[in-house]
Amino acid sequence: MKAVILAGGKGTRLRPYTHVLPKPLMPLGEDDPMPIIEVVLRQLVRFGFLDVTIITGYLSELMESFCGDGRKFGARISYRREVTPLGTAGGLTLLNRPTEPVLVINGDILTTLDYGAMHAFHRDRGAAATIASYPREVKIDFGVLQFGDDPHVLTGYQEKPEYSFQVSMGVYILDPQAWDFLKAGEAVTMPELLEAMRTTGKAVHCYRQKCYWLDIGRHDDYATANEIFDNRRAAFLGQTDKSILKIGRDQ
Repeated sequence: MKAVILAGGKGTRLRPYTHVLPKPLMPLGEDDPMPIIEVVLRQLVRFGFLDVTIITGYLSELMESFCGDGRKFGARISYRREVTPLGTAGGLTLLNRPTEPVLVINGDILTTLDYGAMHAFHRDRGAAATIASYPREVKIDFGVLQFGDDPHVLTGYQEKPEYSFQVSMGVYILDPQAWDFLKAGEAVTMPELLEAMRTTGKAVHCYRQKCYWLDIGRHDDYATANEIFDNRRAAFLGQTDKSILKIGRDQ
């Protein structure tokens, strides 16, 4: 099975670290550090995704130097470089149109998601695209006012409410037909691509699984990722540890 890792971003929210390293090469763990992208690659291989393309842009040479041809991970790695930023989906135009579904994953996430199970779900459902979905709760630290047609008449008042959402994990499976919605050299985000597919009648499904997930985008997230990886390394690298599911629900 084939996978594409999106690793071309500048990681501006993690500066100054990312002045010298692309975000996927940021190390996780204190005792035995491992770059984020190595964790992702080892997971992909474990679930049977042996043919991997890494789309690079920012500090490409460092990424290619570390990952090499993939043999040290048990994979075959090739590279495509973005000359100009193409968004989270536009870089896919650098690849030839595939003949089978492709797993597309952000190169800066920490998760215990079973990619193989997601791939099987996608094929069983006959979807054109599948998005890995994760529950998030957001607490509003203010009293929220509600209004009807008259913006001056209060219809409800909630003190510090909590809202629950399903968010994208940055993990997708795309059928070859997704490439029909892309144009070479045109910048496009993944939400724009998936909305274009959905609004033209293509089946876009969501895959839900009890797992842990964290988008390592901010300094606080990076600190959390380091702590979680140190405490639950086995769960991320292939050994069963059911306690990780509780962490996923508590985050």
